[in-house]
Amino acid sequence: MKKICHYISEYMGALVLAVAAVSLLWPASFSWVDTWAINPMLGVIMFGMGLTLSPTDFRIVLSRPKDILIGCLAQFTVMPLLALGLTWAFSLPKELALGVILVGCCPGGTASNVITYLAKGDLALSVGMTATSTLLAPLLTPLLVWLMAGTMVEVDTVGMLLSIVYVVIAPIVVGLLCQRFLPKLTQSVVPYLPAFSSIAIALTVGIVVSHNADRLLVGGFVVVIVVMLHNLFGLGIGYLIGRLLGLAEPKKRAISIEVGMQNSGLASALATLHFAAYPLATIPGAIFSVWHNISGALVARLYSAERNV
Repeated sequence: MKKICHYISEYMGALVLAVAAVSLLWPASFSWVDTWAINPMLGVIMFGMGLTLSPTDFRIVLSRPKDILIGCLAQFTVMPLLALGLTWAFSLPKELALGVILVGCCPGGTASNVITYLAKGDLALSVGMTATSTLLAPLLTPLLVWLMAGTMVEVDTVGMLLSIVYVVIAPIVVGLLCQRFLPKLTQSVVPYLPAFSSIAIALTVGIVVSHNADRLLVGGFVVVIVVMLHNLFGLGIGYLIGRLLGLAEPKKRAISIEVGMQNSGLASALATLHFAAYPLATIPGAIFSVWHNISGALVARLYSAERNV
């Protein structure tokens, strides 16, 4: 069973791509699942994150505040500004622009830690950045969405804050409590969590894509290009920031991956919950979920093939 789980987590990008293709070409395969299921699945992923976090991860934040600050500043400035700039450059319709902005304003994705490990980056910094940006998300994500998209649509910042607390923060806290009070049970399930999270991410992508398959097939090409550029620019600028600041190679790789890989599942969930009047807003998050796992795997291979300097 552990070997099967290892293969599932190792080839998560291929799994997500396959599910996305099936749900796009045969929407009925996933459309029978209502979009409300996205939130519980995201909660399960965050619960797994809570099970794997440890007091050491939070001590990293306190012992390396400069590195964490650099990473989180990059996270919550580079990706939102890139999102806004790309929506202007490509003159995206309001609904799609909102979706791209939602992706840009979300915290780092949990898959970034796995990619950083494979890329021989600074894993401790990656975990610390993911934890910190996730904890900051209830405040910063609604605020940034309001600043970036408030002139296009009405943004319920308080509602978004509460949604992020319920869907992201609460499951992480429950996971931490389980780890504290049920250590043996936690240790027994942790080896299976990456595979379980990979399946949950793939199912989330399948649900979102299947419910928007017609729209994707008609006008999805431009937004695919925008999403790819958003991710690739984020990876590149994140690395460049580390280089300009003279950081060690493992740190540059960690910041690059943390900045470029977003919690796009959260973006789709927020679009579903708070922008139901704009169904196309879920599309960029779904595409990002597929693409950043593919680009992450490629970047990990590229970085790991290089010598540390």
